[in-house]
Amino acid sequence: MNKLLPLLIILIACDQQTNSGKLPILGNTIYEENDTIYHTVVDFQLVDQDSNFVTNETFADQIYVADFFFTSCPTICPTMKAQMSRVYKKFEDNEQVAILSHTIDPTYDTVALLKDFAERLGVKSSKWKFVTGDQDYIYDLAEKSYMSIVDEDSNAPGGYIHSGAFLLVDKERRIRGVYDGTVPEQVDVLMNDINRLLKEYE
Repeated sequence: MNKLLPLLIILIACDQQTNSGKLPILGNTIYEENDTIYHTVVDFQLVDQDSNFVTNETFADQIYVADFFFTSCPTICPTMKAQMSRVYKKFEDNEQVAILSHTIDPTYDTVALLKDFAERLGVKSSKWKFVTGDQDYIYDLAEKSYMSIVDEDSNAPGGYIHSGAFLLVDKERRIRGVYDGTVPEQVDVLMNDINRLLKEYE
């Protein structure tokens, strides 16, 4: 995968935030004679902090914000979680909005640990799901579906590198925005774009 792709997507997304129309649809688009095929998140199955399976159907008739993290992360993850908590609080009572956080260290981040992590954040699992699964499966999902960088790196703090991106996914599983989850101003744009996307479904 081209490691510059997520950065390019962020730049494109940021450039289009001032457009008063609909949010852009990001990723590779295939134009056929009578059809347009957009990039979408593939079918997946993971396990959340309550030991329940989480699939695409879990988010039926919802839009959601996805990210990748690990609980022992000593660098950007605490900032990301603080910023995602802002999103959680703003849309806590909106049943059309959910959050999906994937651990990239499933060996350490067990279901029990993810549950404890969620409880310490004070969030409801019905709104914000922390999921785990096979590591290669999660990495493949990150890169191919969410166009997000994740990798093991013994030289990196905590042993992993990953993007700090928050990804806005619509009800058709298309990525509609990418935002730097470590920058409050970018998260402000995300929350505004969630409202814009919700209006598309009215």
